[in-house]
Amino acid sequence: MSGTRPDIGFGMRHVALFVKDLAASERFYVALLGMHVEWRPDPQNVYLSSGSDNLALHQADPRQDRDEMSQRLDHIGFFMRDADAVDAWFGFLSAQGVRMRSEPRTHRDGARSFYCYDPDGTVVQIIHHPPVCAWEQGAGTTG
Repeated sequence: MSGTRPDIGFGMRHVALFVKDLAASERFYVALLGMHVEWRPDPQNVYLSSGSDNLALHQADPRQDRDEMSQRLDHIGFFMRDADAVDAWFGFLSAQGVRMRSEPRTHRDGARSFYCYDPDGTVVQIIHHPPVCAWEQGAGTTG
């Protein structure tokens, strides 16, 4: 076994969520956030993509007890190309009736973001983070 750590590749590009209402969650991520359906293996699962990311939505079985408090996910985030896009998204999602957790603000590190909730209450961050955007542009992974 080599002591050299392999390259992390493209980073964390996949998140999977259990959802109570698959159709409502699919609408939020597709119709509002602009992801597209990549694969629907069956009526209880749908895989979405933004092009560089993959989000799996799995219909939670209402008959199976789940300790939602043990879920350690704090939030998921979508990176924007610039800070103005964060404000534009806040206006758009607010107008669509999406429940907001915060208003846009600029952080000490120069990032700008806000938080909202998806239909299941998962916290979603819309963020412009200059170092990540610079890396994406340098890596040639964005158009």
